[in-house]
Amino acid sequence: MRSSMMLGYIDEEMTMADVELTMTTEVPVSTQEAWAWSTSLQSVRAEMRPLLKLVFPKGMTDIGANTMLGKSLGRCQFLLFGLFPVDMSKLTFTEIVPGHRFVEQSQLLSMHAWRHERVITPAADGRGALITDHLAFSPRFATPVVRAMVKLLFAHRHKMLARALGAQSQEIAQNRDRRARRDRSAW
Repeated sequence: MRSSMMLGYIDEEMTMADVELTMTTEVPVSTQEAWAWSTSLQSVRAEMRPLLKLVFPKGMTDIGANTMLGKSLGRCQFLLFGLFPVDMSKLTFTEIVPGHRFVEQSQLLSMHAWRHERVITPAADGRGALITDHLAFSPRFATPVVRAMVKLLFAHRHKMLARALGAQSQEIAQNRDRRARRDRSAW
């Protein structure tokens, strides 16, 4: 019950977000594989490299059913290019629906409010998964600059997850199929 009240308070705060962004990538893997990728700390780090190195709280191994909700799991440090500290957060998950979604609402030094929701759904054709990140945040300063930086970071994350999960090779195969159809129609 206390968690619900706390979560409701956080959600009310997020309705005042200055910036909202959504990014979606289709990958040629099952929703279970997309979920496993999305909740692996190694994968989260891979999505951010080489722009940022994320140092997770000691003892944290993954984002899963055993992750404590509504309380800080500890401090995360963000290092630009793995060297320069640029931000710090008190990592907090408010909701986890295994196999489908998680919501992270952490206190960051750079933000008045931060909410990151990742949702995994089946692709429309049933042959893959959609990975969608919904972001809502209120920077403490330079909103247009911070918005552009966060958008750049998440575009990079989606490019890296697409590469890791084979979306790029799927796109190449689709382009190859289109070229083959064009070549056949020329005959």
